[in-house]
Amino acid sequence: MTEKKHSIKRGVSLYSYQEEFFLKKMSLEDCIAAVAKTGATGIEILGEQSMFGFPKLTDAFVDQWFGWMDKYGVTPVCHDFMLDYTMIKGKYFSDDEALQSIIRDLKFAKRLGFKVMRAIVNITPELMEKVAPYAEEYDIKIGIEVHSPWHINSAWMARHWEVMEKTGSKYLGFVPDMGAFTKRLARVQTDRMIREGADPKIVEFVCEQHEKGVMAEYIIAQVVQMSKRPIDIAVAELSRHNTYYNPIALLQHIPRIVHIHAKFYEMLDDGTEFSIPYEKIIPILIEGGYDGYLSSEYEGNRHIQDVYEVDSVEQVRRQQEMFKRLLGEIPVPKVANALSA
Repeated sequence: MTEKKHSIKRGVSLYSYQEEFFLKKMSLEDCIAAVAKTGATGIEILGEQSMFGFPKLTDAFVDQWFGWMDKYGVTPVCHDFMLDYTMIKGKYFSDDEALQSIIRDLKFAKRLGFKVMRAIVNITPELMEKVAPYAEEYDIKIGIEVHSPWHINSAWMARHWEVMEKTGSKYLGFVPDMGAFTKRLARVQTDRMIREGADPKIVEFVCEQHEKGVMAEYIIAQVVQMSKRPIDIAVAELSRHNTYYNPIALLQHIPRIVHIHAKFYEMLDDGTEFSIPYEKIIPILIEGGYDGYLSSEYEGNRHIQDVYEVDSVEQVRRQQEMFKRLLGEIPVPKVANALSA
């Protein structure tokens, strides 16, 4: 819990409810209502996933959308756009074609009231430079997603930062995904790999090495000596794709952070997240003066759906309760898991 004043706001990506939405257990309105029930005020979507007929919207739908925003006291915050370079079979988008696709999404986001768009990580710095004038025209900030295995100081992000500085545009920035701070491999993921045949001893070895910070290549090389089975080597590969970097690295970039994906896999009964040390991350965001949204992004669903009924609503609620505590919104007793030690 913090006593320091801050302007961080809480939001939820409707991507978090993808299991229930896909199975038609929840409608779009149900998802928005679930967000509001947590006390979060920001709505994030993947337009392609959440809205039938994307990117075309009827006037009736747009009216209903803003009606929902008023009814539930929430606001549109971020649209995650995908850039399908290979939409046409046998052909790869040119930069001009990609630019037109992004302008299409800017128009979509503008119509629904979003002020930020998440750019998927493979978008080049050169394309972002071309996008900048259009982002300004539509008054929508575009943030390149900093997604594991990349981190905010990686060479790819350094090139994006150079473009931000070169253009001087306040409409380009970063959207860090908290999955880049995976201190412990997601238990829900490794448990599923055991169910699919992975050797429990190898899983234990990989998890221990990852938590110690051993380089992924070394872990993989050792596992290859222990087993030739693809499932065991896949477990070792988890350490390559679920990185941990010191969250202090965010501090110098906070003026360029336009939104945050608060990735999580498993909220525990004690109100902490199993893999990602939010107890260490949020104080850094507060210290740096971050004033955007922390947007819940639940991804544990895909790892438990084979044996459990997914309850994304409860998982998101738990993470939002953790945020309330860490942001000083509620006075609660100190709790801590192994990651906060």
